[in-house]
Amino acid sequence: MNAPQYTQVTSLLNQLRGGDPQVMADLVPLVYSELRRMASSFLHDENRAHTLLTTDLVHEAYLKMVGSSQQTWENRAHFFSVAANSMRQILVDEARKRKAKKRGGGLQKVTLDEGAILTDDTADQLVALDEALKELETFDTDLSRIVELRFFAGLTIEETAKVMQTSASTVKREWGTAKAWLLRSMSQA
Repeated sequence: MNAPQYTQVTSLLNQLRGGDPQVMADLVPLVYSELRRMASSFLHDENRAHTLLTTDLVHEAYLKMVGSSQQTWENRAHFFSVAANSMRQILVDEARKRKAKKRGGGLQKVTLDEGAILTDDTADQLVALDEALKELETFDTDLSRIVELRFFAGLTIEETAKVMQTSASTVKREWGTAKAWLLRSMSQA
């Protein structure tokens, strides 16, 4: 997203807090491609596969966000942070559903190129990651948020730094710390 769009999104979010109903129609085209990129980044990673399509994930996350009674966002960074959290919740819910079924051949085929496959193993791993991330959040919300933005939203170090309003070197260092903590936590479970 270029700088004029970046400030335009923040401006529209400020107008949205004022109750202008036209704002949402103006906001969607500006954020849609970024939301798709976030969802696509997550869904196409070969280590984290799901039966959801990119478009489905974006639409579900968007509906979850605008359907919330807490529909106010401080700025663009806050909006995309909430979007990442919504995508995380949707993907974990999908993994839990998949984990609960655990029958039917192990794989579910999706015919569209955007789609990927959620296996029982990846569902277990995603649920375990979510549980470890919730535990991490209880004592370090910044580390948890960095994992959410990097892992679930697919943001780069630099993009995460912008959202977190910190330096890229801080995000890189904390990303390493968070990964090590999560690996240790998940291996003990």
